[in-house]
Amino acid sequence: MKQHVSKVAETCFYQLRRLRQICRRVGQDVTLQLVMALVIPRLDYCNSVLAALPSSTLHLLQRVQNTAARLVFELRHHDHNTPALIQLHWLPMRWQIHYKLCTLMHAVYTGRCPPYLADVVSLTSHRQTRSGLRSADSTNYTTPRLRTFSYAGPAAWNSLLADLRVIQETAAFRRRLKTHCFNMAFNTM
Repeated sequence: MKQHVSKVAETCFYQLRRLRQICRRVGQDVTLQLVMALVIPRLDYCNSVLAALPSSTLHLLQRVQNTAARLVFELRHHDHNTPALIQLHWLPMRWQIHYKLCTLMHAVYTGRCPPYLADVVSLTSHRQTRSGLRSADSTNYTTPRLRTFSYAGPAAWNSLLADLRVIQETAAFRRRLKTHCFNMAFNTM
């Protein structure tokens, strides 16, 4: 995956260098729209497969996101970028991946996902050995030992607060999840 992450970062940095040449002429709003159109989708595309990667590998994608925030606000390289990320309401990459996994698991939980995703995970309550236990009523999913979606998705879902997991409406779930992840990422609780 390091090669994939390097290629994505290389492509994003190329776009950011091109945008830097015109950002002062077009203004902050247009620069933000161009970054949102040319860079951020590349960071978000299939990023749930990056869930089990170490922070050292994801650091390159975080650098891309930080550079994009600096470009939008015309900050220097050594300026602190956390206020820019907060103002743009962008989650750090680790939390963006967590958000994506949780939204996929919400689709599994509500039955609005493709069958191939639903077949990969299973509720703890559906296990034969759990029938008489308190966990039979829970919304937790089993986490197998494999470091794939079948592990990362349930692990992200199980880490959520119980009141978040029971929300049925997708839009409301996404809003509350984004707020929860934002608070956890920037410690503003």
